[in-house]
Amino acid sequence: MQKILIKGAGDLASGIAWRLRRAGFNVLMTEIAQPLTVRLTVSYSNAVYEGEVEIEGIKGVLVKDYMQAQEVMLKGDIAVIVDEQADVKDEFKPNVIIDAIMAKKNLNTKIDDAPVVIGVGPGFCAGKDCDYVIETKRGHFLGKVIEQGEAIANTGVPGNIGGYTIERIIRSNGEGVFKSVAKIGDSVKKGDIVAYTEDRPIYALIDGIVRGMLHDGIVVSDKMKCGDIDPRAEKSHCFTISDKSRAIGGGALEAVMYSLIKSGEIE
Repeated sequence: MQKILIKGAGDLASGIAWRLRRAGFNVLMTEIAQPLTVRLTVSYSNAVYEGEVEIEGIKGVLVKDYMQAQEVMLKGDIAVIVDEQADVKDEFKPNVIIDAIMAKKNLNTKIDDAPVVIGVGPGFCAGKDCDYVIETKRGHFLGKVIEQGEAIANTGVPGNIGGYTIERIIRSNGEGVFKSVAKIGDSVKKGDIVAYTEDRPIYALIDGIVRGMLHDGIVVSDKMKCGDIDPRAEKSHCFTISDKSRAIGGGALEAVMYSLIKSGEIE
């Protein structure tokens, strides 16, 4: 069975992992010690905090080492390991590495890290840093597999959902320890206190439902993204893979299958 290493385990990386595991691939994901994910209910990075997490029927389990990862994958689950530099790749020897850290730049991924290397979003150049790039910008090309060149550059403006862009993002108001008030799935009104940075309140800028919220206790920087509010106010969206994540996952699956066809491993 093909082995896939995914760097990062946030919501977009998790959509990719979910698609690939569902298609029968063994998946190992790497994360940092304190993930900064906000969409915790649909991110395998939450396993770092909770030990395990289940997303639409597929479980992600935190492991301490590669031996435990093998046991988890043998059961059909996704293994998640704290390994910021993805050093586990030396033992795992994946057929495919997918960099889905979403840093908006390439931190340390090289095209010769594995037989097939895929970069997700801006910061990668297909044919130079990796074999394929997956487009992550909402719109006509979302999920497109790019064989030469780069994804659309990051604009710094969140995608439009329900007519809102920057207003739907919950951001810290200074440096300090983050503490949520509203929880994922809660309905809020514009002006409600949804969280605190230390003792400084953070207010909702729109009406809607809290779709994402940073884990409590994280030390945040000023204006850091700490959550998001969905104006569509559909509660089920908080606990299921998003349209964007599902599309990007489909693009990653396409790139993996295309590479297997090109190499002659499948017909």
